[in-house]
Amino acid sequence: MMKNLFEQSRSHWVRYDHYELKTAEDGKRYITPGKSAKPDVYNPLKEVPNIVLDALNVGMLMMGRKPEAEVEKAIMEFITRYGLLGLMTALPTTPSFMDYEAVYLPKNHFIKEESMATDKYLSLFYPFDQLDLVKKGIESTWNVSGDRTMVALTMTFMDEPMAKNMSFQREYAEPYDWVAQQFKDWAFTLTTAILYYNDYDSIDEDARGLYRKAMAAFGGIAPSYHIELLDKPTIYWDFHSLLLGIQMMFSFMLVDGDQPLRLCKHCQKVFLGSRSNAAFCSPRCKNQYNVYKSRGKNRTDGGDEE
Repeated sequence: MMKNLFEQSRSHWVRYDHYELKTAEDGKRYITPGKSAKPDVYNPLKEVPNIVLDALNVGMLMMGRKPEAEVEKAIMEFITRYGLLGLMTALPTTPSFMDYEAVYLPKNHFIKEESMATDKYLSLFYPFDQLDLVKKGIESTWNVSGDRTMVALTMTFMDEPMAKNMSFQREYAEPYDWVAQQFKDWAFTLTTAILYYNDYDSIDEDARGLYRKAMAAFGGIAPSYHIELLDKPTIYWDFHSLLLGIQMMFSFMLVDGDQPLRLCKHCQKVFLGSRSNAAFCSPRCKNQYNVYKSRGKNRTDGGDEE
């Protein structure tokens, strides 16, 4: 049922074939498309479940305190495979913030202000090259010229909110630390859910309450949708950031009892279990775990065999 839900949905995103890490004048690092990178329009919902598993496993590297170089490599590989997260449209109360005099922000990890002038907010995502944009009150004018690829991309998404369209341009960038934090948050949510049920019988009610409180923080602005009458009634998901799309897919997968999200007992990789008590992502991990467990038992018993 869940797989069919995603397969019947249509919502598109843009990924470039090359991204780079650039440092701004203030020393902050950003992920941005390469100067000659080519865009590709695709449907992230067709990438389920891999896109969610890949996102969670990037976060698990940070949860496991892996070396920064390994984490950075994994983040850049994810972004190249699926595109930037769309933080600019994910954080405000509405992705259509260009239609308002200011940008209004619910509580989040990255920006403390509850509201912000539009030009100041946009500067957070265009630290290197500014768009040809004029903003007066609720009116906005954005000119795209000189690059046929960018013009074509803009025309493709002309019916979408202006900010979403703007976030697909080569000038757009996202702070590396913000992107990394989002992956870590998703992994934390998964481990909280798994540990809650694994430890339920061995912890008291106060500890259970802490787990529930941590899980309650997960969520945010829900995507809207409508029904289209095609060859059959079809859900059209209307999310305006990859972040929100992944969050929605992750939520569905987190409550799926048929193919539960699990953590491998050996390598800590996130995988889809064929049953609720699945403990290993592969036969190889199961065998290695049993070998190490056997060796540990031998040492405890005084054995030195390899």
